[in-house]
Amino acid sequence: MGSNMDGKTVVIEMRGIVKRFGDFVANDHIDLKLHKGEVLAVLGENGAGKSTLMNVLYGMYRPTEGVIRIEGKEVEIDSPEKAIALGIGMVHQHFMLIPPFSVTENIVLGSEPRKGLSLDLAGARKKILELSESYNLKVDPDAKIEDISVGMQQRVEILKVLYRGAKILILDEPTASLTPQEIDELMEIIRSLTAAGKSILLITHKLKEIKASSDHCVIIRRGKYIDTVKVSEHTEDELASLMVGRKVSLRAEKEERNPGETVLSVKELRARDYRGAEILKGLSLSIRGGEILGLAGIDGNGQSQLVEILTGLSKAESGEVRMGGENILNHTPRDTFLKGGSSIPEDRQKHGLVLDFTVAENLILQNFGQRPYSHRGILNKGAIRRHAAELIERFDIRPSGCEERPAGQLSGGNQQKVIIAREVTNDKKLLIAFNPTRGLDVGAIEFVHSYLLGQRNKGRAILLVSFELEEIMGLSDRIAVIFDGRIAGEMPGKDADEYQLGLLMAGGKAE
Repeated sequence: MGSNMDGKTVVIEMRGIVKRFGDFVANDHIDLKLHKGEVLAVLGENGAGKSTLMNVLYGMYRPTEGVIRIEGKEVEIDSPEKAIALGIGMVHQHFMLIPPFSVTENIVLGSEPRKGLSLDLAGARKKILELSESYNLKVDPDAKIEDISVGMQQRVEILKVLYRGAKILILDEPTASLTPQEIDELMEIIRSLTAAGKSILLITHKLKEIKASSDHCVIIRRGKYIDTVKVSEHTEDELASLMVGRKVSLRAEKEERNPGETVLSVKELRARDYRGAEILKGLSLSIRGGEILGLAGIDGNGQSQLVEILTGLSKAESGEVRMGGENILNHTPRDTFLKGGSSIPEDRQKHGLVLDFTVAENLILQNFGQRPYSHRGILNKGAIRRHAAELIERFDIRPSGCEERPAGQLSGGNQQKVIIAREVTNDKKLLIAFNPTRGLDVGAIEFVHSYLLGQRNKGRAILLVSFELEEIMGLSDRIAVIFDGRIAGEMPGKDADEYQLGLLMAGGKAE
């Protein structure tokens, strides 16, 4: 049985892992060692092969070549059931929960506890409460999934694998949808899991979180193993350069500009959520051409409803939304688009893409009825493919040459690039960007930030809604803070202060 210099047991070793899909090599001879009680980060760009490697370990894919050992013993993991039996649990980036079911029902689904012939939910509930206490997970076993926050849903996913006896946890992009506070709580949970002897594989490209949580880091670039490094010995900038293979600027460069005419004006907007509770309570804001207005706030304060109303996906009770001087409140999404609004949506899989359509088809979703993509109702496949090939190259969508692939086969970050490529090339007066860099690696984030600034410099109005405070502060000309369905305060981007913004986001008053 292997051990490292600290004498810690090697719980997982992957040697020379190769995974091919036809001619495409997703993993090209990758090595990895995870020790007991350790957090090992797997760092790589979008489409570098991180999720593929973890799916091999979890039995979702069979490796083309290579060996997996658990505690020194060679194993063949041919299904997730086998992985679970070997003590491996995986928390996927997109949660696999059933919204109308309770927390307890979701956790026991597939391994229902029985007392004689009947279902023993009371016994399961007791075990879940004990696990929740042990690892500081603070979950209500009786709550329905549809009524709890994203951060809480993630804890349910962690409990689900602990309930099945996992000793090794794979966390795939665990902070992609979390608020800064929830990220801090997740880091605490990771610490309590490793203190109890659990071992964690963390798939991420968020350098701050690797620095906060990980002992070692395996770096993968374009499917190839680059290095394993000790995290404490490297800065965020050094890790970024290792991951991307070039020097990366983690800070956006932006020059001062004078904004133009008002493009979007929102007045006294009121709306209710799906439960009938008032969620927007007289919200007002405006954006001018050539400026980025950053909307900061903790998730759940009305951001989603505001963007859905602005893009025509849901209706407001009252108020006014003026674009180009015309009130477009409660117009259809198509009408909003034609009047000059485009958007990078919050949920890329639900509102951004048709996953079964090809990448090329997704890139012309709003324009398929126009020339050169169609004529008299007949699609021009050649023009659609040429348009896609150009955008795939310009936006570095991977793998290259993926025009005819279904969008659902791309990694999460590359799906996001497809949406961004489509929306920024639609060339509308207003761009609403909701968490535009969610799930993107540093190289892609740098690219998107420079694109957003380029759009602003061309005179477009940009509403940037983001849960990444650093992103809001780095890009915005003005920052508005949303709290409890209203704008709680506003400040120029250049004067932004994390502490003051944090106070407003929590419902306090800026000093």
